[in-house]
Amino acid sequence: MSATALRTTDAQEATSGLLRSPPQNLEAERALLGALLLNNRAFEKVADYLLPEHFSDPANARIFTAMMKLVEQGHQANPVTLKTYLERDELVIAAGGMKYIAGLANSMVTVINAGDYGKLIYDLFLRRELITIGEDMVNDAFVADIDETASTQIEISEQRLFDLASSGSADGGPKSFGSALKEAISLAEAAHRRDGALAGVTTGLKDMNDKLGGLHPSDLLILAGRPSMGKTSLATNIAFNAAKDFKSTDRPEDRGKRVVFFSLEMSADQLANRILAETAKISSHDIRTGKLSNDDFDRLVRASAEIADLPLDIDDTPAVTISAIRTRCRRIARQNKQGGESGLGLIVIDYLQLIATSRSERAENRVQEISAITRGLKALAKDLKVPVLALSQLSRAVEQREDKRPQLADLRESGTIEQDSDVVMFVFREQYYLERSGEPQRRDNETSDHHHERIVEWQQRCEQAHNIAEVIVAKQRHGPIGTVRLHFEPNFTHFSDHIDTNYVPMQME
Repeated sequence: MSATALRTTDAQEATSGLLRSPPQNLEAERALLGALLLNNRAFEKVADYLLPEHFSDPANARIFTAMMKLVEQGHQANPVTLKTYLERDELVIAAGGMKYIAGLANSMVTVINAGDYGKLIYDLFLRRELITIGEDMVNDAFVADIDETASTQIEISEQRLFDLASSGSADGGPKSFGSALKEAISLAEAAHRRDGALAGVTTGLKDMNDKLGGLHPSDLLILAGRPSMGKTSLATNIAFNAAKDFKSTDRPEDRGKRVVFFSLEMSADQLANRILAETAKISSHDIRTGKLSNDDFDRLVRASAEIADLPLDIDDTPAVTISAIRTRCRRIARQNKQGGESGLGLIVIDYLQLIATSRSERAENRVQEISAITRGLKALAKDLKVPVLALSQLSRAVEQREDKRPQLADLRESGTIEQDSDVVMFVFREQYYLERSGEPQRRDNETSDHHHERIVEWQQRCEQAHNIAEVIVAKQRHGPIGTVRLHFEPNFTHFSDHIDTNYVPMQME
């Protein structure tokens, strides 16, 4: 074939590609409208997912809108009632006016296929939206925007695809109580077979596991606290313990699952330093400053070799968005997928207030933005069917009270944090406040005996609170609330199960 012929063929193919019309089926749209006009009860087959914007013909969309409003108000939708609302509509007039509507009703002979017509219209709408997203991706990729990198464009496109996929479904709808009951029995049977074993991801802490039953799939768990309470340390411990369990478990459905830790405040090497200090039982400050003996360094090397292959990923990207978190988590879940199970077992985010909002999610105030973030995290947990543990700051109102133990009202910036979450926990260490307040000073006109009593009381409280942390479970959608006491070793930033000395057996001399 000559070069001229090749150029002609290429030009014809390009022209035919440009002239391609979006996928649509006007016959199906008219058939559905005719079926609805013939019998308004056919709306029940499509009303839960089909919207006016799903129609490709604007006139058909106007007719469907008017019919939908009439039916929702309890009125009959037919050519006679529609005339009042549509006879002056320019789009309907352009399509043929009331004769067009009458023709829709007269040409329809059955409503049996109304559901099939609705699914076809919705499917073609999704295809048109996919074409639009694809065209926008191409056009945006050609534009070199300094504020929008290629990675950002990928995340935006994935977010649009996710929104399109979750916007509605022709296969959705309520489940019968019988089918829901079967699922509940299946879950109860699985719990019975576990014989008391955890139903969710382990925290590595017995008392917390007993209180929570583990971290459950699809749950959003909030771990909140004031600065220096140890919430990052506790979250790190939980992530590390979960990763160790996924590495060594004999449960085939969980083996090899990964834990991803989004550290928006600390860098990846700082977080790794904390985990290394905890494992080697060496002060993290000594590791940073290099104050290590030869034995300490050998212990550090052995500990790093033990934990190097843990299924734990750390993402320290600052100001990451919800869409970016979703994109990266879905990628990890897909890349490590084994059989029919997701390759992701736990998501930890430190911390919620540092998550950035994309341009499309920016609201008038920070409260609305936090609300959008918590809704996004809950949707992420449900979408990937994994627990999401998100840390959160508390307001300064805690510091103004005599009793510094946090409450649900102290959650910073948004009440929707409490509403959207399945579990809300607070970390509290009384030792921190006692040490910061110092030994009680003598008050004016106070006797020395009374001052001495207050000093003795303060010393006793310091002794009782020494290395003790409380995890206050203030909300749990599917379980009890209460307080769990843990042992906290500040040198290693390590949380462990608390052992009450009153129950420790006496040593025989």
